[in-house]
Amino acid sequence: MYSSLARWCFRRPGLGIGAWLLVLVVVVAASRGVGDAYSGTLGIAGTESQNGADLLVEHFDGLGAGPGGTIVFRAEQGVDDPEVRTALSELFAEVGALEGATVISPYEPAGLLQSARQGPEAGRVAYAEVSLPSDTLAPEAQAVGAEIDVLIEELGLRSIEGLEIEVGGIWFAELRPPESEFIGLAFAMFVLIAVLGSVVAMGAAVGAALLTVGIGAAAIALFSNLMTVPDFAPVIGLMIGLGVGIDYALFIITRYRGALGEGRPAEQALVVALDSAGRSVIFAGATVVVSLLGMLFIGIPFISGFGIAVAATVVVVMAGAVTLLPALLALLGDRISTTRVRGLIAAVLFSVALFGFGAGIDPLMGAAPAAAAVFVAGLFGRGRNPLRRVLPPRRERPLRETGWYRLSRMVQARPWVFAVGGTLVLLLLASPVLVLRFGFADASNYGPETTTRKAYELFTAGFGDGANGPLLVVAEVSGPDQTAAVGALSQRLSDGDIDGVAFASPPLSSADGGAAMILVRPETGPQAEATTALVHRVRDEVIPTAVGASGLDVMVTGLVAVQVDVSDFLKSRTAVFFVAVLGASFLLLMAVFRSLVVPLKAVIMNMLSIGAAYGVLVAVFQWGWLGSVVGIEPGPIEPFMPMLLFAVLFGLSMDYEVFLLSRMKEEFERTGDAVNSVADGLAATARVITAAALIMVFVFGSFVFEDQRAIKMFGVGLAAAVAADASLVRMLIVPSTMELLGARNWWLPTWLDRILPNLNVEGSREPAPAQPAG
Repeated sequence: MYSSLARWCFRRPGLGIGAWLLVLVVVVAASRGVGDAYSGTLGIAGTESQNGADLLVEHFDGLGAGPGGTIVFRAEQGVDDPEVRTALSELFAEVGALEGATVISPYEPAGLLQSARQGPEAGRVAYAEVSLPSDTLAPEAQAVGAEIDVLIEELGLRSIEGLEIEVGGIWFAELRPPESEFIGLAFAMFVLIAVLGSVVAMGAAVGAALLTVGIGAAAIALFSNLMTVPDFAPVIGLMIGLGVGIDYALFIITRYRGALGEGRPAEQALVVALDSAGRSVIFAGATVVVSLLGMLFIGIPFISGFGIAVAATVVVVMAGAVTLLPALLALLGDRISTTRVRGLIAAVLFSVALFGFGAGIDPLMGAAPAAAAVFVAGLFGRGRNPLRRVLPPRRERPLRETGWYRLSRMVQARPWVFAVGGTLVLLLLASPVLVLRFGFADASNYGPETTTRKAYELFTAGFGDGANGPLLVVAEVSGPDQTAAVGALSQRLSDGDIDGVAFASPPLSSADGGAAMILVRPETGPQAEATTALVHRVRDEVIPTAVGASGLDVMVTGLVAVQVDVSDFLKSRTAVFFVAVLGASFLLLMAVFRSLVVPLKAVIMNMLSIGAAYGVLVAVFQWGWLGSVVGIEPGPIEPFMPMLLFAVLFGLSMDYEVFLLSRMKEEFERTGDAVNSVADGLAATARVITAAALIMVFVFGSFVFEDQRAIKMFGVGLAAAVAADASLVRMLIVPSTMELLGARNWWLPTWLDRILPNLNVEGSREPAPAQPAG
């Protein structure tokens, strides 16, 4: 199959490239026509918080149950100043006229609790509650937040002396479109040029990756109309697609050029490349896809949507690597190894321009037209034009004269030192996991210049930390006994002897009289561990004691309660998910390498590198190390993050595992030398693995410049795991443990060998044609 595919791509490159361009146009046009419908909903059907939210929708017109936010303001002259009151009332009326928006003003009887009555800001801080329908999508809510900000400017409210006004709430937060990927792409171009030694080869790899990632991004937008897809999925899909797309292209191009160097004709070289590196790409990509689709069994809509969306991107990138890229290689022909001075200079200038665009450094963006000018000048210049000069190809040294071979022999000479030392370093990096705390970060993690962060701080100044994440205690009532029980519960919550409760309102009855609600403000912020403890305390201790035998079914809901339920649910499923993925990886690697020891070591080493990534996340995002550099405040780790990272990293580490160990196994089967087969395998693959890892680290790490905390966390986690896996694990621990176990690495019981399927990810081993004399 791989040989036939390679020959088809070689003989019809124009048709292959044209087909991909047609798919790009059709999918992008469809996504623009249909639009996106990303969701920010976290609720899980059947949980107490979701049942409570349903009750709010039924009896309170969805107040506090769905998307929404606040308009927070502070008036030095007092919120009841006539000028302030008139101006704000006009704004609230305009916002209430927006489609689907419901506004509760602090100047209405229903908003009596929305003005600060105690503390240093008493009478100077207030807020209006803005609610949207429960089925409002994330982009729609963000658009409402933007419209409110426009209304504030049009009414000139920020020009009123002594008045500060901000739009608060995560739903209304304005997020910049992702640009940081250009920084990662700029660094990836430099790495590709350094490793491949050819600007043309770099262009083929980047071009194929960008085209397929573009199709994947448009496909995610289409999927969002069919299922619940979180709003951060497109950025994560872009991050992963770009990283693996360039890596897959690097593997295939390296193998293709290696076959050309063996004296094979171009078509046969492409066949060899797809039959070896192409198989590894399909295997590695398939494991990423299967891991991501395993999230469907978690049972949370936004997790399932994320898995499907990102898996679709990986499928497109993987398909492009074995069809679009070979067509490009066939079209380029011998030029794949050519580098002209003009191309090198233009590529460097273009990389600088990409970096400037991603980092927001305007002067550097001027390098883009300079790159085009250099290229055109070299293309059409006459006479002795130095820009037209072809640079000499890089001379490849024999395998056993490389630094990588010497590194492997040094490691093999002291296997215990490097095996134990590398493991201890990874365990040290992973040690912060022991205090890992799951939870959702609040608006305090937005940039200090954003209106979301300013609103959070105004809210805190006027009402305390807990006002940013109130709890809504809601129950259906029927009869005087249950009405009295609600009153007793409100009294119990407001007694002042419940740790963590700053304020509890009197019971608020619904318009139909069928339900009652109590608003509870914690003493601590939404992301604080004490707030999570308060949710459990109110549910498990306060409510049962207060309502007694009245039969009242009381539920605690609100955004904080929803997040607590999601965290608890995911914690109960994460261990099962990990065991399933690790078990599947063990079975797959056992079938690929016909060994029991190799897959067992691979599972352990994968856990070490992923554990190191989790430890880095805890240190940076939970403890706040380098928080000012990353642009975050200390807070909990999003509960879905370990699971998502694990699914992606499982496939990525499998990629390196197969690429390295298959070459070691090939050398061992060819020579029977358990020592030199390890050194030769490492020397043959280390440069490509290191380059691929550098590309991924730069691409993933560049997303630390994004606005959303979850995207920063994903980028740092992936970058840390890939760095640990490609350096400590693949370069030190793997060769040292291979040396210690020798031929026993490849032991497999005969009975098991007979029943295992044979998964060939190495391709056929056709000998290279003999080189002519001289």
